[in-house]
Amino acid sequence: MPLVQVKLIEGVFTEDQKQEMITKVTETMVDIEGEAMRPVTWVIVEEVNSGEWGIGGKALTTQDVKDLQASAAPE
Repeated sequence: MPLVQVKLIEGVFTEDQKQEMITKVTETMVDIEGEAMRPVTWVIVEEVNSGEWGIGGKALTTQDVKDLQASAAPE
C-alpha cells in the first residue's frame, strides 16, 4: 500500500490543482504497478504555513513561491 505525501506552501496551488496532483500521482502508481494499486494508493496533500518552509537557510513565503512561478512562466 503506497502512501505518497505531497507537501506544499499554503496558498500557492488551487483546490483544483491539488485534486489534479492526487489524480496524477495515483495514476502514476497504477501505471507502475497495475490497476490493483488504485484502491490502496493513499495520497496526502499537506500545506505548510507560509514562512515555515526553508531552503538554504532562508524561509520561503507564499509570495516567494508565486514570484518564482512568475519568473519561470513562458513569455
